[in-house]
Amino acid sequence: MSELVRVVHLHQLPAAEVRRVLARSQARALDTATQEAVRSLLDDVERRGDVAVAEATARFDRVQIDPTRLRVSPEEFASAREAVGAGVRAALVAAVERARRFSEWLRPPARMVEELEPGITVGVQFTPLASVGAYVPSGKGRFPSTVVTLLTPAVVAGVPEIAVVVPPQPDGSADPAVLVAAELLGVDRVYRCNGPAGIAALAVGTESFPRVEALVGPGNPYVVAMQLLAQTRGVRVLGTFGPTESVVLADAEADPDRVALDLLNEAEHGSDSAALLVTPSEELAHAVRARVRSLLERLPQPRREYAQAALTDLGGIFVVDGWEEAVAFVNLYAPEHVMVHARDPWAVAHRIQHAGEILLGPHTPFSAANYAIGVPAALPTGGGARRESGVTVLSYLKVTSVAELDTEGLEKVRPVVEHLGNYEGFPAHVMAVRDRPAGGVR
Repeated sequence: MSELVRVVHLHQLPAAEVRRVLARSQARALDTATQEAVRSLLDDVERRGDVAVAEATARFDRVQIDPTRLRVSPEEFASAREAVGAGVRAALVAAVERARRFSEWLRPPARMVEELEPGITVGVQFTPLASVGAYVPSGKGRFPSTVVTLLTPAVVAGVPEIAVVVPPQPDGSADPAVLVAAELLGVDRVYRCNGPAGIAALAVGTESFPRVEALVGPGNPYVVAMQLLAQTRGVRVLGTFGPTESVVLADAEADPDRVALDLLNEAEHGSDSAALLVTPSEELAHAVRARVRSLLERLPQPRREYAQAALTDLGGIFVVDGWEEAVAFVNLYAPEHVMVHARDPWAVAHRIQHAGEILLGPHTPFSAANYAIGVPAALPTGGGARRESGVTVLSYLKVTSVAELDTEGLEKVRPVVEHLGNYEGFPAHVMAVRDRPAGGVR
């Protein structure tokens, strides 16, 4: 049964296999067939609106929904409250509270201003995006926690219009816990429909879907591809969030039982996910493999199948020649999630430059961060952590610079404007500082 978890020496992997591991499954979002499929769907939704969304839901999700019922009604929100148990509701309340607390701690003041030198005052103003569309997946599970992590910072930022798309359940309803989570955050504009079609509707606007300024949310390659294509309609995408990926970075002193649990944690998301253990200890590698094989037997299907794929196709246990190589690989891979099992995890974290999140020590499992700590859980995948951040309150804010000069400040900057304005051939720029009347108008 050793094939359930592969153990390989990183330096012995062929270059082509290393490139495939680094590319992950998110590369499928960029292939020609996927791009052509989403382009055709976007054009159809732009042309036929809600009818095209409903037809796509019937074709791809095999759920019939009348075009006039794509938006979840107030009655369905009320039914959801009754359907969700007290324990789940309490968990969502706690998750929202911690996410709100983190977002409020991170949110900058509405305006920051400082006189950097006499006569020259500069600053910035932070204002929320006008509207946001969030996609909440449901193909491989139910994800009310995604509502919490995507929408709480948007609410704290003050985004006035928020719309949510969630694929329907087989009976055509929206997952009740998703509705409860949205309601806890004051969001009542929820649509149950095919994911890529719903994203397209938010990008262009239809009879019932608003056109939004920005899109956010994790999903399969078709969801990612549609978000990328939405940019051609002037919509900002707040990050690329594809199939889940995680790296557990462990030294020789790590506890194999805890490492095995953490390796399996994110592996169960899907067969297109990737779960990696990177360690310089071959002894730890084989001890963890033995424990993971035992833990796999405790998972029901399809989670067991998903985990096996995530640990053998794009993931597995990677043995490196030393700690330097281990950290270097993490920075090259730029994973969505990193967990550090090491004697001094904070020192290791200081050396990790590219990761969506870094969880430190043996008592901080991925699931705790996903559900309960309050830190962001919508994080860049596919190497996106080299250029993007996770979704926080900052994602939903725009920055506007402000500045004021008094007469002393204007005299200080006048020579700079004159020389550069003359050199670049803009005489009115020069006149604006040189020929300005003396005194003020107040």
